Amino acid sequence: MINLKRVYMDPAKSDGTRILVDRLWPRGLSREKAKVDLWLKDVGPSDALRKWFAHDPKKWKAFRERYRRELAEKEEFLQAIRAAERKGRVTLVFGASDEEHNNAVVLRELLGSGPA
Repeated sequence: MINLKRVYMDPAKSDGTRILVDRLWPRGLSREKAKVDLWLKDVGPSDALRKWFAHDPKKWKAFRERYRRELAEKEEFLQAIRAAERKGRVTLVFGASDEEHNNAVVLRELLGSGPA
């Protein structure tokens, strides 16, 4: 099972391997405080898609479809997440304040560890 968590929330041992899945480093957060084990910035949405979406829930369905198309060309990053999951618990961390409409949700769905 892959868990999701905002990177701004306190890290916990129960998080397991913490993988940051945003293209940009979270604003105002030091690397020490984030306690990220792996930063897969290239698995994050392209700059054009991220700016177009702008975390607008009305664009969620279209964002999910477009982001999934982008992810189809990033299999090596998905494999890195799967490899970490085989070793133990994985938490995908993200910076978005909307916990229901962000790229980590789409990633977890695509990897088969969350609601579709």
